[in-house]
Amino acid sequence: MADLEAVLADVSYLMAMEKSKCTPAARASKKLILPDPSVRSVMYKYLEKENELEFHKIFNQVIGYNLFKDFCENDSEEPIQQFKFYEQIKQFEKTECYDERKKMAREIYDNFIMEEMLSHTYDYSKDAVISVQKYLLKNEVPVNLFEPYIEEIFSYLKGKPFKKFLER
Repeated sequence: MADLEAVLADVSYLMAMEKSKCTPAARASKKLILPDPSVRSVMYKYLEKENELEFHKIFNQVIGYNLFKDFCENDSEEPIQQFKFYEQIKQFEKTECYDERKKMAREIYDNFIMEEMLSHTYDYSKDAVISVQKYLLKNEVPVNLFEPYIEEIFSYLKGKPFKKFLER
């Protein structure tokens, strides 16, 4: 009985093969044709169509932030220190202990603000410096102490680094 079933299966298989030779269009499957060969260009066109290629939309998403950060740290032609500064500020804002926040504020000021001022490579406005110095001299460290710097970091990152990131 098993032999008979095997023969029937073979015959039906051979008949199906003969039938498919006669009608080649029937066996041709529908192929999905991508408009561009690279995934990057397809994704770029999709994001562009959906108006998702804006700095804040990419920066405020975890994957977009991590990709942009990786680009700035590893693939950028010139070193971009603003990400380290930004992350230190965010860590400062999350710190709840006042004494710890005072210590972090002083470290951030010394490592990012004062260091750039001394090396004359300072890209931030004097208003931001004065704002931070005013609070530090009073020995006050509100959570939003470095808020003016965040705006300036964003305005810098939105420019040349973000354009280069999108080109890559």
